[in-house]
Amino acid sequence: MAQILYRTAGSRDLAAIARLRAMEWGDQEYWERRVADYLSGEQNPRQAQTPRVVIVAETSNELIGFIAGHLTERFSCDGELEWINVLPEYRGKGVSSNLLNHLWVWFHDNKALKICVDVEPENLVARKFYGKHGAIELNPHWMIWHNISQRAVSEPAR
Repeated sequence: MAQILYRTAGSRDLAAIARLRAMEWGDQEYWERRVADYLSGEQNPRQAQTPRVVIVAETSNELIGFIAGHLTERFSCDGELEWINVLPEYRGKGVSSNLLNHLWVWFHDNKALKICVDVEPENLVARKFYGKHGAIELNPHWMIWHNISQRAVSEPAR
């Protein structure tokens, strides 16, 4: 497998992030606008705080995945995982886990230890992934990590 670099997203990454989101639903134009508004703070999930981050995974020639999160007060959580997408051919190869760890480090650095994620009840793949990483069900649509401090590794695996 090609070497994968993880870094904070910039405006030049919006089109590639939008393409990844549009693979699930919506179109690229919608997602370019939505992600740009999310990063600028113009689009705010319920009870979201201004600090937010998008982290991308890329090979030498393409963006292969990303994760986004922000600080929040929703469900008395400190942080919320907003989106995570990885190209199908890179799934099951550790990219999602590494992205999640990079987000945990960001949360930890921002003193956010209790993290929530909205996940559809029928999305069994996502529920299994989050569960494998220690999340438990909060309610039918939400899962939670009560304390990520032991999970955030300061130097995430590459």
